[in-house]
Amino acid sequence: MIATRGIAPAACRGARLFCLATNSTFSPSRALPGRIYASDDGRDETVGRLESMTGSSQAETSVVENGQPQAAGKPVASQKEVNKFASTFAPRASGSTGKPNPAYKGSWLYTVFDVQAWAALVVGGLLSFNVIFPSDEPDIARLMGMWSIWMFTIPSLRARECTQREKDALNLLFLLVPLANVLLPFVWKNFGFIFTCDIVLLFGVFQWKGYWTQEEAE
Repeated sequence: MIATRGIAPAACRGARLFCLATNSTFSPSRALPGRIYASDDGRDETVGRLESMTGSSQAETSVVENGQPQAAGKPVASQKEVNKFASTFAPRASGSTGKPNPAYKGSWLYTVFDVQAWAALVVGGLLSFNVIFPSDEPDIARLMGMWSIWMFTIPSLRARECTQREKDALNLLFLLVPLANVLLPFVWKNFGFIFTCDIVLLFGVFQWKGYWTQEEAE
């Protein structure tokens, strides 16, 4: 190797730029020595040192999520995005501020939310099928009945203490029910039909998430 002089300041500047590009910290005490050697192929040995210290610039990093290593470019799980969206726009669940949920299983508040959820489902069905406040024309009562699952049942079940499976199912339903209510009128403009589809969706998602089998196990 041939010793070269006078390029140490340039090498330090290059190291500083490299640190800025990689969001690392440049420390003068760790700067390369004032004498830099060039190999026979003309490649600065400093570059080799930097690459050996930081690894290849094109190497993929990995993250650990839920205890499992994942590749850096891997898309985030859809359930995580659903939970984040529902937590942002859905009514805040009781106890979501980090404090214990007062509507724990067995408490009177848990019973209130539970009864409210299923009572809203029954009343919504009667309104949708034109049993209560019958009318020959579409009106606000039938519209409220069609949306009762999304406006009352899901938020009430979400407000009480629930398992992770139930919470995931409710977060998913908070997104799917309004989507169904907007698209289904293009198939059939009937309040009872749309409400029935919401019921099927509600129990179908609970079954898919294993909520019923979990209750039986408990």
